[in-house]
Amino acid sequence: MTKWAALIAMGMLAGQASAVDLERYLKRDQFTDIKISPDGEYYAATVPMEDRTALAILRRTDGKIVGSFVPPPKNHATRFDWVNRERVLIGLAEKIGSLDEPRLTGELYAMNADGGRGELLVGYRVEGNGPGTRIQPKKVETVAAFMFDELANDDRNVLVSIWPFSEDPFTRVDRLDVQSGRRTTIARSPVRRADFTSDNAGQVRFAHGAGADNVNKLYYREASGDTWKLVNDEAVNGRIEQAIGFSADNTLAYFTSEQDKGPDVIVSWDPVTGKRTPLLRDTQVDPSRIIHRPGTSIPVGALYLGDKPRTRFFDETSADARLYRSLEAAFGGDAIYITSSTRDGKQLLVEAWSGQNPGDFYIFNTEAKKAEHLISRSSWVDAATSAKVTPVALKARDGLDINGFLTVPAGKTGAKLPMVVLPHGGPFGIFDDGSYDIEPQLLAAAGYAVLQVNFRGSGNFGRAYRSAGARQWGGAMQDDLTDATRWAIDQGHADPARICIYGASYGGYAALMGAAKEPSLYKCAAGYVGVYDLPMMFTTGDIQSRGSGETYLREWLGNPQQLGAMSPVNLAAQIKVPVFLAAGGEDKRAPIQHTKRMEAALNKAGVPVETLYYSTEGHGFYTDPHRREYYTKLLAFLAKNLGGETAAAGKPAQP
Repeated sequence: MTKWAALIAMGMLAGQASAVDLERYLKRDQFTDIKISPDGEYYAATVPMEDRTALAILRRTDGKIVGSFVPPPKNHATRFDWVNRERVLIGLAEKIGSLDEPRLTGELYAMNADGGRGELLVGYRVEGNGPGTRIQPKKVETVAAFMFDELANDDRNVLVSIWPFSEDPFTRVDRLDVQSGRRTTIARSPVRRADFTSDNAGQVRFAHGAGADNVNKLYYREASGDTWKLVNDEAVNGRIEQAIGFSADNTLAYFTSEQDKGPDVIVSWDPVTGKRTPLLRDTQVDPSRIIHRPGTSIPVGALYLGDKPRTRFFDETSADARLYRSLEAAFGGDAIYITSSTRDGKQLLVEAWSGQNPGDFYIFNTEAKKAEHLISRSSWVDAATSAKVTPVALKARDGLDINGFLTVPAGKTGAKLPMVVLPHGGPFGIFDDGSYDIEPQLLAAAGYAVLQVNFRGSGNFGRAYRSAGARQWGGAMQDDLTDATRWAIDQGHADPARICIYGASYGGYAALMGAAKEPSLYKCAAGYVGVYDLPMMFTTGDIQSRGSGETYLREWLGNPQQLGAMSPVNLAAQIKVPVFLAAGGEDKRAPIQHTKRMEAALNKAGVPVETLYYSTEGHGFYTDPHRREYYTKLLAFLAKNLGGETAAAGKPAQP
């Protein structure tokens, strides 16, 4: 439990024992996100606890927690926004496991900075005032709500998109009173599953969505009450466009626009002429975060996460660009992003991070031109002694450019080290960006070089790159990992006799497929909450439960009747190296049956297999004893096969 989490849970100051060995890497960040209030008097921060994420309000003058919100177990405070100088609106999400993708519940909780007047405003758990009164300001309605415009000039209301609890619904926009919870509908979408974009005056102008066929459409209207007009159809031009905001005078809109080849481009769009004008395009990667003018929602540039983070602006001579350039120079090469600001734009909350540093936060006064350190995300991490993270580039066997990152133990050169190949989960649209990552750092501390590969299908490199992974589970996606492993050997980074492949979720699938397809390349394989029986994904788990989910599986995995040949559970006899598997009994994304079947197949084939199961865990282990035992066993397994270091065993956890 972090310092802030302890303060919330116990309501008192509590010292924390120093983290040593494994504990240093399993210790949770002090917070995940932090934002300054519009008047600069407070900070709001999300605080990770063991099985939930809380929100704390800190007074800026003394750093004291003056208000907090702690959700139920397995619920998480995710996006939060200051909607006026004293009230915060918090969106909730649910995760059945630490690696699970947060599933937004659509509940919106509001509270004052001092912790007062905390109440659920929208969501399926909202309760009415009872039958004895006609005063019912909040709608008791089974819908999900997501804020998309804080209405900077209105301290009482915000705009939220409303999603009925039905399969692939038509959505709408409500104006939500953050004091009473009263909602008024002001717009309805012309397309299913729509998100909305408003202009700087709070008028809803764009709706972007898709039906069960997953074909994206973007609609525009000139003003409230006008007819929606289709301005982009993925079925016609093969690209997805999304509106990200308007120019200061509302005469131009800005889109992110997919291209036939290469990364996405940011364009301006003139509603009068329909003309699109390219503004920004990186040569390697997609825009990762939009940069807004401080104190406003006006887009002015973008942050790109490529071989190294970089910022670019619509106008490189603008005050916004000059501000970022001065900050980047001051922080000596670390990536920089302004995460929030006061309403007047004079006080900026700036994050600085790198592959060795999880993140430091500073308050920058634009008038005094002075930065003051506020807090570090993980104060116990010393960037100077962290493992070094270096970008790598190679070509796949078919000539496709592949990028990734190599993490090398501190003080090592990377010459013929034992290596762990670590494919990411997802797999589609997910990518490794080279920022501080606990798992590679932990593995590097045990003596391993760690290779992370953005194989085809990964995000961040444009639509064509992502689409190249469609129906390539066990095919070209797997070949990219194989080619990267052989590249690491040829470059002298890896000892060819000591390489293991390990991953979670899709990464677990890739690990077992790697061992099956390349029985002489890897010396061991480990899968954590993985999927190993592809046809079973069409009948169990949480993806296929709606029409668009089944469409997704068929488009991106393929025909279930043909996927058995690409399922590790059917290829166990081809695996010739030891295997370690771990899974949770409450996993909805990769049900434990996948791992149980894989274990049975390996036993039948005579393959050495070790397992770790927890019936109460989901897609990734939450509890500290379970996480400790998992990584203790993983490091012991790797040490036995590759010769690295082990972790000091903690107190055994109960299965």
